[in-house]
Amino acid sequence: MTGIIALYIFMLAAFTGYEVISRVPVILHTPLMSGSNFVHGIVLVGAMVALGNAHTPLEKTIGFLGVLLASGNVVGGYVSTERMLEMFKSSQDKRKGGKA
Repeated sequence: MTGIIALYIFMLAAFTGYEVISRVPVILHTPLMSGSNFVHGIVLVGAMVALGNAHTPLEKTIGFLGVLLASGNVVGGYVSTERMLEMFKSSQDKRKGGKA
């Protein structure tokens, strides 16, 4: 695959992702966040596999950055989902310690 084709695929994926996400109703964002956290976990596994197969220092650096960014994405996704779900709990549930 040449660089131009890879760039074209990347731009097409970015545009498609933006168009799909921008049309999601607000009420569906919380369930979709949980699903996207699953996808970010797969990205993290892929980054770890790429790092494990790296041989040159450049490949190892890029692989490490991939693992670092994917880890931050997974953690941030779960933290933001937890905070969003906390907003849906009633004040009575919050006083009981969150137990329903």
